[in-house]
Amino acid sequence: MLDIFYHPNGVAVLGATAKPRGGFFLLRNTLEGYRGKVYPINPNYEEILGVKCYPTIASIPENFDLLLYFIPAKYLPETIRECAKKGVKGIIIESAGFSEVGPEGKALQDESVRLAREFNIRLWGPNCMGLLDGHTRHVFSFMYQDDWKELMKPGGVSLIVQSGMLSAGFLMSVLERGGMGISKVASIGNKCDVDETELLEYFVNDPNTTVIAAYLESINNGRKFLNIARSTNKPIIVLKAGRSTQGAKAAMSHTASLSGASEIYKGAFRQAGIVQVYDIHELMDLARGFSKTENFHPQSGTAVLTFSGGAGIVTTDLLSDYNLQLAELSSETLSRIKEVFPEWMEPSHPVDLWPAAEKNGIATVYTHCVEAVMKDRAVDSIIVETIASPRTGFEYLKTIAELKKKYGKPIALWMLSVGGKAFQEEARKIAEENGLPEFTEISRCVSFLRGIHEHFKKKKSLGLI
Repeated sequence: MLDIFYHPNGVAVLGATAKPRGGFFLLRNTLEGYRGKVYPINPNYEEILGVKCYPTIASIPENFDLLLYFIPAKYLPETIRECAKKGVKGIIIESAGFSEVGPEGKALQDESVRLAREFNIRLWGPNCMGLLDGHTRHVFSFMYQDDWKELMKPGGVSLIVQSGMLSAGFLMSVLERGGMGISKVASIGNKCDVDETELLEYFVNDPNTTVIAAYLESINNGRKFLNIARSTNKPIIVLKAGRSTQGAKAAMSHTASLSGASEIYKGAFRQAGIVQVYDIHELMDLARGFSKTENFHPQSGTAVLTFSGGAGIVTTDLLSDYNLQLAELSSETLSRIKEVFPEWMEPSHPVDLWPAAEKNGIATVYTHCVEAVMKDRAVDSIIVETIASPRTGFEYLKTIAELKKKYGKPIALWMLSVGGKAFQEEARKIAEENGLPEFTEISRCVSFLRGIHEHFKKKKSLGLI
């Protein structure tokens, strides 16, 4: 069971140090959130950060569940033997120097796995950044940034990231942008034992996890992974790296992962209801968007409300590129929209709201028109394109968010800043806090809608909607 990693009874840090480097940050992060007993191990110190330090594993007076390993790779086999004597159930290996460095490293990794299985000890990693839990605030990772303490909010998104440093950068980008609460993060590196399939199953059964996003270079047990994905109603978003021949070679040298053919993965993901994405920001965008989308019935089309005719044309093209339908608004809906338009202009679709906004103000026009299209049976989702300006304020964004909740139709928001970067950031924050996912590009709005179409069609096939 993976609970020994996320909820251990006692944690030891092998390689803890008072010097400002990896072992120091690993210990400091552990002490920050973990409320059980912590045992730093380093023969050169009597205490670190006010906590008694032990010279060896054997010198720790009590048994403990989890060891965080941050010393050279060559000492791992002996460490496993020592851990067996202390009743250790799991080791998170955050050091590098294993299968990713060549045959000698692979032999060391294989020997370590053999020993761990002999002593019934689970191995996490190696060559990874460990794990985080947004609810318990357990951070068993050597991330050196302090920002996570203020930025990490509990939520429903769980992440599986095969790359170590990418997981740290990815996580900090997520936290700094905001708008997405974290359930759990797993950086698995070479995944010599605990792998993405076992973690997927764990997150599917985790009550705190509602959305699962993953960066993977390979999948160990593909059939089981796909079966788990196919059977769950939780959205699963995957960035599969190593799709090209050159990318596969890079993956092999990075975490010793053997990647498969791109088209095979693409077809298998589609059949399992996995939403496939193609870059890190798209992975973040869809995870954030899904975390704010509870209901969706993909049976009609998308309404587009914009401040620019040109932006509306671009959006229409992108919808076509993603095989999404532009909604056929009813005459009744167009009549409602006409109520706020100048007499000389008849609304069409996409709906260019700017002439109406000049007459009646952005807040009045947008809220009126969003509700009008929400009521239309031909509309199952909406793209709202607006501006972030001190003249518009924030309140109308809150009203649009309330309409989203009232009518249960997802909204993708794109805002163009005309009030400066600081104001745009504040507007984005208000939108996100009220349940409106905001995207930096129109293409991301459409990508998100494509993703929820795919996922909710799977839910429908499972008889869940």
